[in-house]
Amino acid sequence: MDAKATENVQQHRFELPIADGAFAAAYYRIDNGRVVLIHTEVPSEFSGRGIASQLAHGTFELLRATGRKAIPRCPFIGRFLIKNPQYSDIVAG
Repeated sequence: MDAKATENVQQHRFELPIADGAFAAAYYRIDNGRVVLIHTEVPSEFSGRGIASQLAHGTFELLRATGRKAIPRCPFIGRFLIKNPQYSDIVAG
């Protein structure tokens, strides 16, 4: 899968297209200008394929490119950041 994550501002989520209209999503809210990542979701039929990690990489790359900081509240995102310290400069708290 060569898809890239995009931001859906109206739905407050980062999205990664998977197949046949399905997508993975990282939901967020804005708190004092920071992006609070609250939940990551991948359709169950696509679990175990690394899709959530690909979405997380894309999400953090988009945040870096736009100069924003993130607050990880989603347990998956927290584990992802432990394994991917290259994104620690984006974490606000």
